[in-house]
Amino acid sequence: MNLFWTILALTLGSMNSTPAAGGPQTAASWETSINQAVIQGITHQGTGTQGQTANPDGTGSSSAKVDPQPDAPEVRGIYVTAYSAGGSRMTQLLDLIDSTDLNSMVIDLKDDAGYITYPTQNAKLQEMGKPQKFIKDMNQLMARLQKHNVYPIARIVVFKDTILANKHPELSYVNPDGTIWKNGKGDSFVNPYNKEVWDYNVELAKEAAQLGFKEIQFDYVRFPEGFEKRADKLKYTKSDKSRVDVVSDFVQYAKQQLEPLGVRVSVDIFGYAASVPAAEGIGQDFVKISKNVDVISPMIYPSHYTTGWFGVKDPDKNPYQTIKGSILDTHKKLDPIGSYKPVIRPWIQDFTASWLGSGHYEKYGKQQVEDQIRALHDMNVNEYLLWNATNRYTQGVNYK
Repeated sequence: MNLFWTILALTLGSMNSTPAAGGPQTAASWETSINQAVIQGITHQGTGTQGQTANPDGTGSSSAKVDPQPDAPEVRGIYVTAYSAGGSRMTQLLDLIDSTDLNSMVIDLKDDAGYITYPTQNAKLQEMGKPQKFIKDMNQLMARLQKHNVYPIARIVVFKDTILANKHPELSYVNPDGTIWKNGKGDSFVNPYNKEVWDYNVELAKEAAQLGFKEIQFDYVRFPEGFEKRADKLKYTKSDKSRVDVVSDFVQYAKQQLEPLGVRVSVDIFGYAASVPAAEGIGQDFVKISKNVDVISPMIYPSHYTTGWFGVKDPDKNPYQTIKGSILDTHKKLDPIGSYKPVIRPWIQDFTASWLGSGHYEKYGKQQVEDQIRALHDMNVNEYLLWNATNRYTQGVNYK
């Protein structure tokens, strides 16, 4: 067994039964989702694009993809919940943008529960979703962002959607007893095999573009964690396509639908995905997804790597080395796709992972955030997004 698979074995051995999650959520809930959702279902699958510039479908060579936002700045952004965007905290966050080299916000338009976060008048969105007034006046918000020269990114959580699953069980996964399947946290997912689900999320993305967002960031672009263990027990629509293919097909479809509107498309993906073969259990293939987006955002928080990754005993305590190793793997994964390589814009850590236990974490502050940014810069990555679930970001950081 070589070193790589030795490390994987150690990682598998470290998995536990803590709550699972998916894309950026509360920091503490991610530990198991990273270990289980990415490592489970790993197969020895190559990228299939070595040494050539490939089409998005992997067939032959083609011309370079065209960036719909060629004048976009190098994005250095923060995550903003709909509650913050529509509440008093927004003033503080805009002050942070104004006083630093940060220039972008990723704002929830459909959140982790599946709520549309503003009172849309779109009849289809009203029927499929459950619009809220977390952001009471979206036009006012967009004007405010423009005044402060904020590059606006709309975050849309796609296949984790308890609201849609409850309203339309036929679009979700049904247990043998007829109930809707839920994960350990009580969340439900909807089925990527249903095109109606695709069109619902793309419709919301189109409205976001019309509102003035420059980029659509899709999150939870995958099947539920550990899905391969329950796939044969649940009732749901399926086809002959693999889970990997149907997920990448959604991304390609969304990109094609949004291109005429001149917005970028980005996808959040597990940080581990750059370092291991395809996670077929959840349907995520780093390379196939990357071919079909303008921006890829691997979630490379040091706290979410276990002992041994990148030669580090405690990755959370070594943010520079951990980030550098993860980006090295990212370049290795994506360099072979040539002109279809997207902008690499990782999510990095601005929170303290105290759940790792004494001796395995450190309090994150100015030094730890700057170490991550320095590692990115040393690996020729100048864009990044900061994650803090409560939107409380470290003061005094040099973001250059």
